[in-house]
Amino acid sequence: MIFYPQERLALFIDGANLYGTAKALSFDIDYKRLLNLFAAKGQLLRAYYYTALVEEQDYSPIRPLVDWLDYNGFTMVTKPAKEFTDSTGRRRVKGNMDIELAVDMLEMASHVQHVVLFSGDGDFRKLVEATQRKGVRVSVVSTIKTQPAMISDELRRAADNFIDLTDLQPAIARVNHHGAQAAPAPAATPA
Repeated sequence: MIFYPQERLALFIDGANLYGTAKALSFDIDYKRLLNLFAAKGQLLRAYYYTALVEEQDYSPIRPLVDWLDYNGFTMVTKPAKEFTDSTGRRRVKGNMDIELAVDMLEMASHVQHVVLFSGDGDFRKLVEATQRKGVRVSVVSTIKTQPAMISDELRRAADNFIDLTDLQPAIARVNHHGAQAAPAPAATPA
């Protein structure tokens, strides 16, 4: 990882994508440790977390995480998820946050020198390239250690730096009170 202590940086976390990647790698992320890790690498201006919420539910399994992140240094960007029935009759939830993330990253580009995108979604390739044209370095965090890889080849090639989530795991994995890595929580997938 190439970071400079004087550089201003911002994190952009595609919540559903990062959750799926960490789950595929069998660990839970300690978001306080993640924030501290990047705050130590430069002047962290903002850490955005994007997720869709199912508003109609009495209890959303992701709500406690969203509230915790909101109170602990993250800028939360949420919108209601859309529920629908697919062609097979199964209930599905859809909540794409790509546009919100793209607009925020391009707006922040004039205030930072380095952005870190936590996503493997190939749709972000053009966003990475547009951000780079503004003179901003872009690091992408995902993994190639799963089968198939959680990052698109196009996104990985476009990034200035690719950081495999497995390389961050020792520094950001949730640990239990005995100091060992905690087993993944059986939480519902965030939308």
